[in-house]
Amino acid sequence: MKTQKMSLGPVMCDLRGRQLAADERDMLMHPYIGGVILFTRNFESVEQLTTLCTTIHELRQPHLLIAVDHEGGRVQRFHDGFSQLPACAAFGEYQKEARSLAQQAGWLMAIELLAVGVDLSFAPVLDVGGKISQVIGDRAFHVDPEHVSNLAKAYMHGMKEAGMAAVGKHFPGHGSVVEDSHIAIPYDNRSYEDISLHDLIPFERMIHAGLPGLMPAHVIYPKIDTKPAGFSPIWLAQILRKHLAFQGIIFSDDLSMKGAEIMGSYPERAEAALHAGCDMVLVCNNQPGTISILDTANIPDNIELHSRLIRMHGRFNKNMTALQQTTLWQQRSATVLHLNKEPALNLNDDLFN
Repeated sequence: MKTQKMSLGPVMCDLRGRQLAADERDMLMHPYIGGVILFTRNFESVEQLTTLCTTIHELRQPHLLIAVDHEGGRVQRFHDGFSQLPACAAFGEYQKEARSLAQQAGWLMAIELLAVGVDLSFAPVLDVGGKISQVIGDRAFHVDPEHVSNLAKAYMHGMKEAGMAAVGKHFPGHGSVVEDSHIAIPYDNRSYEDISLHDLIPFERMIHAGLPGLMPAHVIYPKIDTKPAGFSPIWLAQILRKHLAFQGIIFSDDLSMKGAEIMGSYPERAEAALHAGCDMVLVCNNQPGTISILDTANIPDNIELHSRLIRMHGRFNKNMTALQQTTLWQQRSATVLHLNKEPALNLNDDLFN
């Protein structure tokens, strides 16, 4: 099949299985599609995953973005053949070595995904940790915003060294609400001043450090706006773009999550997110929802989007076999593996973004 030249669109969708079905191939050729997000159900082996990514990349030129949530700990989509990554909270337990360990883990996570053809991982988590949010929990680097900033910056530098752009999440912070936006509509009733002095600190620091991508939270902050942050022009256009001067790509969180249902049908959710300031919307675990967006949503024109999305392409240098023969991979894999004190919990990882 001849590769077709097409611009990258603003919708990222998922796939049902481990191979690309005929109807999914047609879906990926729609001009609104710009990327694919993979889950554990799409993975069987390194070889199978590499073939799937190659098939997706060969459809279009420039190739579609392939993304995954691969943070480590509870949220790691691929296991057999990949290093078992620790939850980000593990780095906060160390003192002098913490930044070095975070950078090595960021490199290891990114380089292994790049080796199979995945462009980017939605990482690192920039939420401030603590006992309030169960869904964030040990996914956060630390309970102190400054420590989160320092460790996340090191993690991002490791990803960049490997050839992958970082995507921080969940702006402006999901760590201070009890509810899980996958299954509920969370509300954070604090003032903007309180948020800015705590949860916003890691985002502001990372933006100043050159963060390439960002994902907003499906959390409502009623003292700022009645809409969830990912659908709010106040949060995205005014605060994020103007006040914080963020210049990177804004990816919506999954439009299938409970926290997004308040915005209406799938086409209405996509329209609201894009008009609010998102560059690309994610639709996971609901292909009829994806199709309804492609068929009926009023997608705004964005002449700059194509060139900006291309900057999120990964830099692919080695396949997994060649990578694992390098001294650098062997050293860093052993170092990161040593951080795993307990095996990761086997949770329903199709949920986490």
